[in-house]
Amino acid sequence: MFLPPGFRQQSIPTKLGRMVYYTAAAKPWVTAEAELSSDRETLVFLHGFGGGSSAYEWSKVYPAFASDYQILAPDLIGWGRSEHPARNYRIEDYLNSITEFLEQTCSGPTTVIASSLTAAFTIRVAIARPELFKSLILTTPAGLSDFGEDYTRSFFAQLVSTPIIDRLIYNAGVATSGGIRSFLEQRQFARPERVYPEIVAAYLESASQANAEYAALAFVRGDLCFDLSQYITQLTVPTAIVWGRQSQFTAPEIGRRLADLNPQAIRVFQQLDEVGLTPHLELPAVTVGLIRQFLQNPDLK
Repeated sequence: MFLPPGFRQQSIPTKLGRMVYYTAAAKPWVTAEAELSSDRETLVFLHGFGGGSSAYEWSKVYPAFASDYQILAPDLIGWGRSEHPARNYRIEDYLNSITEFLEQTCSGPTTVIASSLTAAFTIRVAIARPELFKSLILTTPAGLSDFGEDYTRSFFAQLVSTPIIDRLIYNAGVATSGGIRSFLEQRQFARPERVYPEIVAAYLESASQANAEYAALAFVRGDLCFDLSQYITQLTVPTAIVWGRQSQFTAPEIGRRLADLNPQAIRVFQQLDEVGLTPHLELPAVTVGLIRQFLQNPDLK
């Protein structure tokens, strides 16, 4: 397992199966003094979607906050070490499971840090259940069909919608070390030299779980995509957004347009140079600094 020192795996039941999450449970984060303190705020880290995605995506960032906060970093249903029910995943599956996780693990309004499509889901959860949230810190939140774009009409989405071919593509092109490295270097990261063996191995472990293809293919087909611009004006939870300039899936211009739709809630929009879709993996130290800055920002409290 690719876990930082002092973190342990736990789980909760959800309607779709057990959801695994990672939290600080041993030294150096948990000491006798820390165990007596129950007033620490909680930070929840939610990973995005793609072949082999999991909570590992945030594992170079969340330990930096373990001394001051309770950290919760789940593998969402269908990903990582959480259960992988064989089903046609839909948007509601993730809206409901994110809600269930927050209800079961957080005792009050919580700051949630999320990325990409999951960040867009989190916005919708925050609209429906604002009492669960203190603030949002989001990297590249996009529904991937924003402002009327139809991702499902793309060539790759159409190809992966073909039975049998979809499994062949997953097994030969996604759930392999070479396929993962190629995607990370060419599509997810701005600079391929930042992709090192541990990242590839962690993604491969997640992609190789039994039934892992169901959630991944639902994502690639576009079954989980939607137009975030139709929802974002309803957001009331204070929000900060980070957007990588070299994000290939959704350009920063999309992010700026989304932010401009609701300046009352979206208090910060930070474009970050020389990163792609996942700045928390490419430049984790910079991401830690930005998150710490946002947590101290009075506009987000």
